[in-house]
Amino acid sequence: MRRIVMASALAASLAACAATPPIAGLPAVPVTASGETKPVGTANADAADDPAIWRNPADPAASYIVATDKKAGLQVYDLAGKLVFAEESGRVNNVDLADMGPDGVIVVASDRNDLANAHLVIWRLDKATGHLARLGRVPGGTGEGYGLCLWKGADGLYAFSVLKDGTVEEFLLSLGSEPASRMVRKMKVPTQAEGCVVDPRDGTLYVGEEDAGIWRFAPGETAGTVVAPADNKYLVADVEGLALLPDGARGGYLLASSQGDNSYAVFSLPDVAPIGRFRIAAGTFGATEETDGIEVMGGSFGPEYPEGLFVAQDGHNAPQAQNFKLVSWKAIREALGL
Repeated sequence: MRRIVMASALAASLAACAATPPIAGLPAVPVTASGETKPVGTANADAADDPAIWRNPADPAASYIVATDKKAGLQVYDLAGKLVFAEESGRVNNVDLADMGPDGVIVVASDRNDLANAHLVIWRLDKATGHLARLGRVPGGTGEGYGLCLWKGADGLYAFSVLKDGTVEEFLLSLGSEPASRMVRKMKVPTQAEGCVVDPRDGTLYVGEEDAGIWRFAPGETAGTVVAPADNKYLVADVEGLALLPDGARGGYLLASSQGDNSYAVFSLPDVAPIGRFRIAAGTFGATEETDGIEVMGGSFGPEYPEGLFVAQDGHNAPQAQNFKLVSWKAIREALGL
């Protein structure tokens, strides 16, 4: 989450800002967006935050992006960026989804309407219309709800609720007529955290501690390790959204929003070795700055996105409200020489 400078402190900080240029990491190769969403409904505010992607296997061009307006609720877009559905759950911060077969495509968002008690709100996505049917609201931990990611395990759907103080609680969700959550594991990073992603192959969890870097937690473990520090080379704080693109049994890529210099870092899996950085530059559509949430998914999404789709929140979309930019994974892969 980007830092907001209060107006009363702005004048006092101008001299310091002029004397201390912003940190810039290693050079980032430019790519351009192939599309963008309609701006979120909340104008003149830090409102857009986190996207999730549902790929339609029968007709990839008819896929959807589910994203948060964290002042208002969830919004669903088609790949042309058209808003097809919006709901009003209020302060939902991060979102993820999973195809649960007979239970349908389940969408879960972190709910921070109650700052003392986090909740998880659960919907089912209508694959034909993009509409969301609300299934319920369940406990998500004690503290302010912030980050959220899902993992489809062998015995059900797990939600990782990242609280603002760095606590991470893992819940097994029940998707019956009255949804429920059961806490099965608790983890902690030292300071404020938000972004998280789970490797769908084995349940390995990655969490972004905003000022410090990316933590990895092995399945079932409560202690983690920092695998990618905020080194002002590949990652410039804040470390924000995380996304993962699997390849084969263990390979693939971990992506992170290096918010401090408007770039995105790419790490190889399973070693989490840094292999490059890119930025979204202005082209047919605008550039991105101060990105919070990101998502990536492989496979064809039609002619504009033949190898996969990367979606990034855009913190500056003036004169309109914030929105989300869509980039071809093929363009990113070729720019990085992967």
